[in-house]
Amino acid sequence: MKVTLLGTGDAIGTPKIGCRCPACVDALCGGRSRRLRFSILVENEEGKVLIDTSPDLRWQLIRTGISRVDGVIWTHAHYDHYAGFGDFHRVQSRVPTYALKETMDYILNYLYFMRPKRNVVEVGKPFEIAGMEFTLIEVNHPPICEAAGVVVREGGKKLAVTGDTTLQIPEVSLELMRDADLLIADAITPPGYNLTKHMNSEEALSLARDLAAKDVVLTHISHLFPSHDVAVKKWPLGHDMMAIEL
Repeated sequence: MKVTLLGTGDAIGTPKIGCRCPACVDALCGGRSRRLRFSILVENEEGKVLIDTSPDLRWQLIRTGISRVDGVIWTHAHYDHYAGFGDFHRVQSRVPTYALKETMDYILNYLYFMRPKRNVVEVGKPFEIAGMEFTLIEVNHPPICEAAGVVVREGGKKLAVTGDTTLQIPEVSLELMRDADLLIADAITPPGYNLTKHMNSEEALSLARDLAAKDVVLTHISHLFPSHDVAVKKWPLGHDMMAIEL
């Protein structure tokens, strides 16, 4: 199983429009602080699956040379996680999509013209795409009522993606995430920020330790971190197009 972080930014991406902070300046100069919005590609020899479809999906697909996928999974109904799905228009029709019911209803009300193959799944019930087993797990991302993380299993390897969440994750979800070979964790800011919707880097790393993850990469990163090359000396931040083999 190969995992590629297509976009590691938060809802506004980096650089933020009009900002001249160190991370945004590095991004404007082409450094690794430049972050498109959140999408992950999971693939094996049988196929390719997208976890979330960033507003920047068109460029993400062009960069990876991908024109077809075997499935799209949506974790929740915030625009930075689904709005790019329209970029499949006139590229691939009837894309198989997977999400919890309220999430699917909301997204397809906006993207009605796409007519994808709708697959409503349930929390905690595995489903298969391209020989990989996926399970959506309940997480906590207020104020929305329905948000999911994703656990992926293939060939004895296990990937856990927290999705957008606070630390208040149900115990049943934590058990499903435990002992992952790789944890991709939401960490929108460094420590010191009072957050109500996301984890900061300190909380995400604490979660990784509690779950006994073999490796952890932080994503959904804002411009509030130092520039990437400085920040990675302290935190395991991912970067756009980072590829990991499991």
